[in-house]
Amino acid sequence: MAILTFIVHLAGATMLLLFAVRMVRTGIERALGPAFRTLVTTPRGPVPAAAMGMVLAIVLQSSAAVALLVAGFAGAGGLAFATGLAVILGADLGSALLIQVLSLNLQEVIPVLLAVGGVMFLRSERRNLRQAGRIILGIAFILIALEFLRETMEPIRDSQVLPAVAAYLERDYVTAFLAGAALAFIMHSSVAAILMCVTVVATGALPVAAGLSLLLGANLGSALIPVWLSRAMEPSARRLPATNLALRGAWAIVALLLVNRLPVLDTLPAMPPGQALVVVHVLFNAVLLVVALPFCALVERPALTLFPDLPVPPESEVPLHYRSSLDPTALSRPAIALAGLRREVLRMEQVVEEMMTPAMELFSEFDRARMKAIRAKDSIVNEALDGVRRYAAGLPSDKMRKSDEKELRELLEYAIALEAAGDIVVKSLLPLAAEKAEKGLRFSKEGQRELQALHDRVLQNMRLAAQVLVSNDPESARLLLTEKDEMRRLHRASRKKHLQRLSAGEQVSFQSSDVHLETAHALKEFNSQITAVAYPILFREGQLLDTRLIANMDDELAD
Repeated sequence: MAILTFIVHLAGATMLLLFAVRMVRTGIERALGPAFRTLVTTPRGPVPAAAMGMVLAIVLQSSAAVALLVAGFAGAGGLAFATGLAVILGADLGSALLIQVLSLNLQEVIPVLLAVGGVMFLRSERRNLRQAGRIILGIAFILIALEFLRETMEPIRDSQVLPAVAAYLERDYVTAFLAGAALAFIMHSSVAAILMCVTVVATGALPVAAGLSLLLGANLGSALIPVWLSRAMEPSARRLPATNLALRGAWAIVALLLVNRLPVLDTLPAMPPGQALVVVHVLFNAVLLVVALPFCALVERPALTLFPDLPVPPESEVPLHYRSSLDPTALSRPAIALAGLRREVLRMEQVVEEMMTPAMELFSEFDRARMKAIRAKDSIVNEALDGVRRYAAGLPSDKMRKSDEKELRELLEYAIALEAAGDIVVKSLLPLAAEKAEKGLRFSKEGQRELQALHDRVLQNMRLAAQVLVSNDPESARLLLTEKDEMRRLHRASRKKHLQRLSAGEQVSFQSSDVHLETAHALKEFNSQITAVAYPILFREGQLLDTRLIANMDDELAD
């Protein structure tokens, strides 16, 4: 019975720890949003890039999350290999420093964090304050989970089972190393896994030697996580996590042999067992960063050999997402036909995203050939909408249920919204970019940053909208509408700052004022079209009002 109780308590503490880490990361991602792209992709040297990686790992509570973020930017061509690898190496050290902070005895501040975070999250109407509350609550939950873990270990520490397991892991450090790697990989969080190792050793449930082997294995497991999660990405994206795994894995094996074959522990100053693990973890990552940082550019060639770029398809070959996915033979089976329609609308969304992604680059470096290529994609969207309408008209109404008819209407409405979004790119943004180039206009540095932030937010919301379209998830739909409100706020703030620059007499802002304001408005309108997918889902779940107007004005005035 004691073993069963221990397993249940251990599972509960572990799940709370994982949830808390994810809660902090989600809050930060929602608060900062597209700012991550600007931070990571801004050109910088190896040392500043590593410092940026440290900051991002502390902010995101996960070096694996930073590695995935960097891999995505590298796959999109927005980040050089050497810079990306430096960011990842710095993120590993940042994650280790974060563990040092979280492993401190901070139990006294838990009630304060819960009170402050709870008030901010539940009572604040401002989006960023709510996310700040989410982050503070997540940190409090991490500390609670660690305390719960310590209490779980206390009763079983003196049992007959745990000392036997601890003695075996101390003798067989290879098994302990592999167990640590498996623990980090299964938990999908290096911070949570290593915090668990530190806590178990700090309670005396495991000797320091076994804990070090587990910790080094967890370092290997944490490098495996982004490799696994990026397995479906382009080769250019997979190079960075794979290279990090090779460097980190080799150093982990060397460190494992050093710790278990040489009296390394005797060289450390006297300190508590848990703190000794944290110090070794920080030193492990610091040494790896110092040694590998000068060679980031040199390891690109072998990485390119292992993960060569995909061959460029012939121009005559039409990409799959440019071809209709509607199946005329499925018209007699409404369920299958509706699934095909949803896939076709998702295809439209992909093409519209391809149109929007390079749009802002034309404002910096205008290229008429590129503008024509974007316009050509608009005909694909128009043809897709025409196909969706014809396909919907061909569905037999006598075989469709009311829920099917409602789903069909929702898909048609979103297809129309996507076509309108494509028109905004072609009929608003592209002409504005051309006008800016023809008249030789320039945006101020602040104005350029504001428009870029709006554009990045739009692209982020497009990816979220695609997820909502596929999943029909109410929580994601609610987040998407929250992002729409945030986009409206950003647009108002940008317009206000622009008018302030005009009042200050900035000539650059005055000359490009019309183009700036119309571009910001077009981005906001585009965002409104793509977020339309959320409305029917929330309305169906009873999370959306029919109107924002006051029901009875006379009653309100009487009150």
